[in-house]
Amino acid sequence: MPEPTDATFDLLIIGGGINGAGIARDAAGRDLRVLLVEQAGLANYTSSASSKLIHGGLRYLEYGQFRLVREALSERERLLAIAPHLVRRQRFVLPHNRQLRPAWMIRAGLFLYDRLGRRSTLERSTGIRLQSSTFGAPLQPQLTRGFGYSDCVVDDSRLVLLNALDAGEHGALIRPQHRFVRAERVGNQWRASIDDLRRGLSLEVKARVLMNAAGPWVGEVVADRLGLSSRQSVRLVKGSHIVVPRLYEGSQAYVLQNEDRRIVFVIPYEHRFTLIGTTDLPWTGAPGPAEIDAEEARYLCTTVNQYFRSQIAPADVVWSYAGLRPLCDDAATDEASVTRDYVLEVEGTESQAPLLSVYGGKITTYRRLAEHALEHLRPWLSALPEPWTAAKPLPGGDIPRADLAAFVSQVQACWPYLGTDRAARMAGAYGTRIYTLLAAVSDESNMGENFGGGLTEVEVNYLAAHEWALTAEDVLWRHTKLGLLVTAQQAASLGAYMEARPR
Repeated sequence: MPEPTDATFDLLIIGGGINGAGIARDAAGRDLRVLLVEQAGLANYTSSASSKLIHGGLRYLEYGQFRLVREALSERERLLAIAPHLVRRQRFVLPHNRQLRPAWMIRAGLFLYDRLGRRSTLERSTGIRLQSSTFGAPLQPQLTRGFGYSDCVVDDSRLVLLNALDAGEHGALIRPQHRFVRAERVGNQWRASIDDLRRGLSLEVKARVLMNAAGPWVGEVVADRLGLSSRQSVRLVKGSHIVVPRLYEGSQAYVLQNEDRRIVFVIPYEHRFTLIGTTDLPWTGAPGPAEIDAEEARYLCTTVNQYFRSQIAPADVVWSYAGLRPLCDDAATDEASVTRDYVLEVEGTESQAPLLSVYGGKITTYRRLAEHALEHLRPWLSALPEPWTAAKPLPGGDIPRADLAAFVSQVQACWPYLGTDRAARMAGAYGTRIYTLLAAVSDESNMGENFGGGLTEVEVNYLAAHEWALTAEDVLWRHTKLGLLVTAQQAASLGAYMEARPR
């Protein structure tokens, strides 16, 4: 496909998060000419700051959001099938605190949760006697009763990257560090101005449809950059997480109920660590980068200490992250109860070039959101082919029999010098694309410079060439999570290497 200034696109997508990348994949696979622009790196903001879950949202049942839960549970099964290397089954333990929610309410919720999704391949919910179970070993002794249920975990930023990669392989142009400035209707097209931030250039492109998937900036795009009005409004909520050294043995995760009726997830993370979150705080400032504050860190530590024998403090935190969730404002009285469902708003008549804006949504339902978005645009996109993404594996997801453990063993047999941990990490991140990544590698000496944490030059070059990695931060925190393992000196060395690469 030609460069942006040389063509009229069917679809100009603003935003390189999970919704923008998912829409780009679906649209490009239907033979639409797609350009996606993102002002920073792919998955730079909200889509890399989640709780890393593919789930139906058990707590949403309390608010009567049955349609959302049903759709999310169905999508959980689809994502397990199309990305078995990246989306993984996870058993959760919910210790019962009788002062917060009665046992009958939890049992009823789990009964619905097991059945709303239909045809689930995950283990169903059960009651647990914590004092006689290994699941209870890490917990405070007064916790005697609990419940177990199943959901999935995912590397959220890699899910974005794989959708963008597949979109690119279907012909879409994916352009990080390209900022959408403004657009106007000219006849039945949009004429848009875009700043190429890497090269310091201003571009002008034409598109039949403008797709506003800008996440926290969705309202700003409509009002400030397009000068239009919307029936919807965005409610920004900051969610923060902390990562601490591994808190307990075992592969199970925990769901902790708090007195404010929020829940906190405690999840095994990157083998050596435990991920804890999230908070829900109103954000009244402008959209942009967010950081955890001291009170949020204390809140998460206090919640964990009420349930676990091992006690933690903010000083134990090895990494933290925060993101702004752009929720569709439904006038709920508190942030925890604001709907996580999405709203798609189309502006324009059939004789005008349309604008479609995405409000809200969650990572689990991104693929279905993309289908719905394109269906909304059918009046403007003649002869639009039928949906196709439900059964087509994401890049690397075509591992034999969807058996990740067997695939890891196969990778170890092909490249024994990787070692157990690195083979498992790379097989889980890249799936069958590891054969592309390591195609020219016969032994450790062919891996090039070692930047620490098992990250080598050959992997960095692959990420830059195939996955739009532009900076050391991209590589260490979005394309991988090896920022947890490298030293400051090693990170600086990687930064210098990335700067020296041809632009």
